[in-house]
Amino acid sequence: MSLKIFIDTEFTDFIDCHLISLGMAAESGQDFYVEVPYPDEHCSAFVREAVLPLLGKIPHSFCLPDAISHKVISWLENVRCGNDDVEICFDYSTDWDLFVDALDYCVPIWCVPRLIASDLMEPLVHHFHKEHKLPIHHALYDAQANRYAFSGAASLD
Repeated sequence: MSLKIFIDTEFTDFIDCHLISLGMAAESGQDFYVEVPYPDEHCSAFVREAVLPLLGKIPHSFCLPDAISHKVISWLENVRCGNDDVEICFDYSTDWDLFVDALDYCVPIWCVPRLIASDLMEPLVHHFHKEHKLPIHHALYDAQANRYAFSGAASLD
């Protein structure tokens, strides 16, 4: 059996896409979050309004680009169960693309991508944010909401 890690990213724009933040929420309860420097001039109006005001609220989350790969791999190794695979669960393909880019295209073989968009119960995503009074468009909170909504969907099967 593999551990599911739910990931979400925030990024500058759909056309000129640069990572801003990465959130990961393991089904076992552990969380990981980093914010990286990004080219401000590439941010869309939406990102300026909805995403950027949410940055800088989680202590010790800033990470330089040359350190992100090591931090992500170290965290994944710490939450991984023995030699089991880890399913990297995402609801949007750009999240996976930016995750791979953050790892300098050296994704461990035991990390298996899984698109879960159709496996999420959207009402549970919204309920999670409302219940915990957390904003949307924050990579960690959105990853946690997906973990919650996926678990809810699975329990209804």
